[in-house]
Amino acid sequence: MASYTDRMSRFRNSIDGKADLVFFPMGTDLDYLTGIHRDIPNYGRNLHPGMWLEGCWLAPGREPILTLPRMTAEFGAAGGTEGMDVRVLGDWDDPVKMVSGILKDLGIGEGAVIAVSDDAEAESLIELQKLVPGVRFASGTALLRPMRVIKDADEIEKLREAGRITEAAFDATVKQMKIGMTELEVAAEIDYQMKKHGSLGPSFTTGLYNSGPNHPLNFGDKLATWPRKLTPPVSVLFDFGAVLDGMCYDFGRTVSIGAPSEEQVLVHRLIMESQRAGIAALKAGATTCEAVDKAARDVLVDAGYGDKFRHRLGHGIGWDVHEPPFLTHGDATPVEEGMIFTIEPSIFQEVGVSARVEDCVVARPGGGEALTTGFQELIVIE
Repeated sequence: MASYTDRMSRFRNSIDGKADLVFFPMGTDLDYLTGIHRDIPNYGRNLHPGMWLEGCWLAPGREPILTLPRMTAEFGAAGGTEGMDVRVLGDWDDPVKMVSGILKDLGIGEGAVIAVSDDAEAESLIELQKLVPGVRFASGTALLRPMRVIKDADEIEKLREAGRITEAAFDATVKQMKIGMTELEVAAEIDYQMKKHGSLGPSFTTGLYNSGPNHPLNFGDKLATWPRKLTPPVSVLFDFGAVLDGMCYDFGRTVSIGAPSEEQVLVHRLIMESQRAGIAALKAGATTCEAVDKAARDVLVDAGYGDKFRHRLGHGIGWDVHEPPFLTHGDATPVEEGMIFTIEPSIFQEVGVSARVEDCVVARPGGGEALTTGFQELIVIE
């Protein structure tokens, strides 16, 4: 993999004429460029004085400037700061004064174009708007996207290793599963096993989408569904992934609690056939995102379950869990080698049996290369 220094140099050379200044706060874009990894997120905001300036300031032809509140500098153990001009804001220092000095040093004046990450805090933009008359804001994430969308060999291997951790956590969890466990116990076990096997934590909130004749599918109300006991007949649909060195995995499998019915066996077979069709269709240089979606979707449509496949086939993945482009109708993006997508067909039935599968898949000229390949058969807990 190109070093972070090389990656930063390529990006800085690419912004000349597109932005006068780029501000990347702590987050995915900065992680990708520098290796300053973001931490496990908080549900509620955890602020330090002057936190709106926390991040990296990039101007064409100039050394990157990294500004950090004292609490982050002292306790954040950021790393990845080599080759940067690091400036620390004391707890009682004035962030406006510090940023004004940076803008002056970099020659940023009236009417400048400042690009910021798509997930930058609104407070940062509000403060910059006060400091730069006539400022025009742009998407720094969009400027960086052409580099991020194609993964190099080391990024692919890093994500493969995140997949290995994810599968190991799933294997350990299945061995602990038994009839009568609550949904919360299963979800908590998955999260524990991911950390035990080397993940910083879950790459997104672990999901269990469970349904059966006496176990209605219920999206979005975790406090109500977590206490439910898994008693036959129930389809347990896993959706989770590990984090490794800044990269995110996304994985899914289906477990039957109790001996599966004929329809449970059928819907599982169909989603596996659908996924195989999608993986085969992921041919770099020969297809589009929407065509890959159609190849997988047609399997379920032809079997009479098309209306039960209620979402897109997949999404780009890597440094974020969901990245463009998307495997969905209307996304005509050409598939290129090195793009990585989830391929995740499903059959969701509100009070019937359901099934889903999900793996991260690298686009190759001859079809997709799945980074995880275990647990192809329906898993049964009796």
